[in-house]
Amino acid sequence: MFNKTTLGAIVAAGALAGLAPGAANAQYSAIVSVAPPAPLHERTPPARAGYVWAPGHYQWRGNQYLWVPGRWLEARSGYEYREPRWVQRGNGEWYMVGGNWERRGPYGDRDRDGIANRHDRDRDGDGIPNARDNRPNRNDYARRDHRGGRFGPYSDLDRDGIRNMDDRDRDGDGIRNRADRFPDNPRRS
Repeated sequence: MFNKTTLGAIVAAGALAGLAPGAANAQYSAIVSVAPPAPLHERTPPARAGYVWAPGHYQWRGNQYLWVPGRWLEARSGYEYREPRWVQRGNGEWYMVGGNWERRGPYGDRDRDGIANRHDRDRDGDGIPNARDNRPNRNDYARRDHRGGRFGPYSDLDRDGIRNMDDRDRDGDGIRNRADRFPDNPRRS
């Protein structure tokens, strides 16, 4: 039988092994103030059944960019591979997005900006934050009313960038439509 010390060591080792990240969960991330160089041209090989081509990209390692060549990854059913790319933030910093598998459908990345839907503040990419968007999963703001006027449901009466059917203040007079007796007339409330 085991003594208490050996049993304690086995339990502790098992607990630590559960905390170690697996290779499937590992994801590279970096925030850099130096812009990445232009990507190298890489010949894409012909398609292989059951595999996805992950194109080459630059990674930030040891205070410099290093090229990581493209490679084949085994396809995962129900997932799409997001190729790695560098994106610049408003403060001038560069960070890498992608290089991971995203679920297809509503749980993936609907607007393909590299941010998963559950963390994305604008899931459909229409410029209206989800908290203010009546339809956060539909980007159909390009549609317009067939009459071409400003009063249709897909038009924008007050020209604030929010179509009439989603606008809480259609006429732009500062009074919400529910409390406004004349929600389509900015001169009357």
